[in-house]
Amino acid sequence: MAGPVQTRVRRLLDDLPPPARYAVLGAAFAGVAGAVTGLVLGLHAHVATAWAATVEVALPAAALGGVLGVVLGAGVQWSRRGRRGR
Repeated sequence: MAGPVQTRVRRLLDDLPPPARYAVLGAAFAGVAGAVTGLVLGLHAHVATAWAATVEVALPAAALGGVLGVVLGAGVQWSRRGRRGR
């Protein structure tokens, strides 16, 4: 059962065009994956600076995920437009 916050986020994402929706989702998932990877690498290298490694890996990962999401979302939008015309 979805809570009120989940329902609100779902509605917000549904209102976005596909490129923006995929960019948000790509940035979020890649950012979380980058943060976990950075934390593991940072803890392995030096515990006192693990937070910095988390940020250093998460931010570029989120940016890359956002860019790939825009490209994928544009492809989805383009393919849906092509089907409507037929």
